[in-house]
Amino acid sequence: MPRQAREEMARRARRHRRALRKEDVHVVEPPLLRRAVGASALGNCMEWFDFGIYSYLAATIGKVFFPGVSPGAQVISSFATFAAAFVVRPLGGLVFGPLGDRIGRQKVLAATMIMMAIGTFAIGLIPGYGTIGIAAPVLLLVARMVQGFSTGGEYGGATTFVAEYSPDRRRGFLSSWLDFGTFVGYALGSALVTVLQFLLDDAQMLAWGWRIPFLIAGPLGVIGLYMRLKLEETPAFQQQLDEHEKSLAQKSAGSEFRTIIRNHWGALLVCMGLVLLYNVTNYMVTGYLPTYQTETLHRPSGSADVLVLVGMVWIVLLITFVGRLSDHVGRRPVYGVAAAAMIVLAVPSFLLIRMHGTWPPVLGVLVLSTLLACFAAPSAATLPALFPTAVRYAAMGIGFNVAVAAFGGTTPLVTATLVHATGNDMMPAFYLMAAGVVGLVTVKFLPESAQVPLDGSRPMVGSVEERGELVATSQALYEHARSRS
Repeated sequence: MPRQAREEMARRARRHRRALRKEDVHVVEPPLLRRAVGASALGNCMEWFDFGIYSYLAATIGKVFFPGVSPGAQVISSFATFAAAFVVRPLGGLVFGPLGDRIGRQKVLAATMIMMAIGTFAIGLIPGYGTIGIAAPVLLLVARMVQGFSTGGEYGGATTFVAEYSPDRRRGFLSSWLDFGTFVGYALGSALVTVLQFLLDDAQMLAWGWRIPFLIAGPLGVIGLYMRLKLEETPAFQQQLDEHEKSLAQKSAGSEFRTIIRNHWGALLVCMGLVLLYNVTNYMVTGYLPTYQTETLHRPSGSADVLVLVGMVWIVLLITFVGRLSDHVGRRPVYGVAAAAMIVLAVPSFLLIRMHGTWPPVLGVLVLSTLLACFAAPSAATLPALFPTAVRYAAMGIGFNVAVAAFGGTTPLVTATLVHATGNDMMPAFYLMAAGVVGLVTVKFLPESAQVPLDGSRPMVGSVEERGELVATSQALYEHARSRS
């Protein structure tokens, strides 16, 4: 058992003046755990299916909805619409976060799933600028904002849900499946666009082919909603209700936010720093890199798409192994080593991506993808552990969505603008280096949470045998502490 877990067990023993008993430890039933992880990961999969198709179709969407400007301005306009969804993400977090803390995680996650599906499906139905004029980009913006609003409650809720269901010793591994869903969704979306671009000519893609991926979101949303409606509430939230902590239900959202800002501002800053590190890298690779290759490096869209898809497949293969590693060595070493590597390797990676041939660009993308996997894998376990159960969903809604809106979703827009304004196609590497510096500073203040019970939750285990081991260890620690006092 790692040091931080022993210290937390000793702290709880001192507070309760006794060692753990069997009734103090919650045993998670494997079928419930599998359903919780699967349904949560599916929501992320669908969200990032949309991001994948939007990123890969950015140039096409620019031609359909912004036909009267230059190609460079079309790309920037398309990414501006992409970024607009992130402006309303904090608003979604402000609405859905307190709801998740008051009425439950499961109900809110079902609502965000159906809203996300409606927003994505609607994009596939919007006529182009040539048909309805200025109303076309306006409707595109509205659909993107519906997506952004729903997503404001999605990731924070999904991470909270999975973290509160996972046994403490395996939280990093099990939570990494949430971001596994993220990159599977992106890979599926990008693979679908790549196949369509090979099968259809440019005129067909521009006329109707680009709509197909968005329309697929409708059936996916129905499947995801069905799975989430079958979920049970998390043990941590249920424990809060069982202990009659009802005062939270009567609190206003404003009161809860004041409590979060006043009592948990340090954890909020750490959360925002880690989210910045993860999401600047994420949106650089997934959102900007396909367009960077076609518009800046002037490569064919097919080869550019395949190159990024290779990176996504690599992340999918790697991410759960990194999640398991974070359970054993800790979250801080994984974040810290990867952030330092980002500072060192960002420029060499983009130099490789710029080179001609097949293997240098592949190697550059694989390096960035490996770093991204190291940021993504521990995030869903690390971020919820920063906050207690009573405010966890709302605090995640604030910290995660503000950071994503300010730094993550704007990354493609800001980077494309910097490259366009300066003519320096190494600006993406410099932007990643800055994110690495912020991440390295943040890790210094990050408390280690690997194998530690969540604040406000009972210890979680995956079997009766593990519960027995934990109770025995707690008894030994308690007796040792009493003998020394």
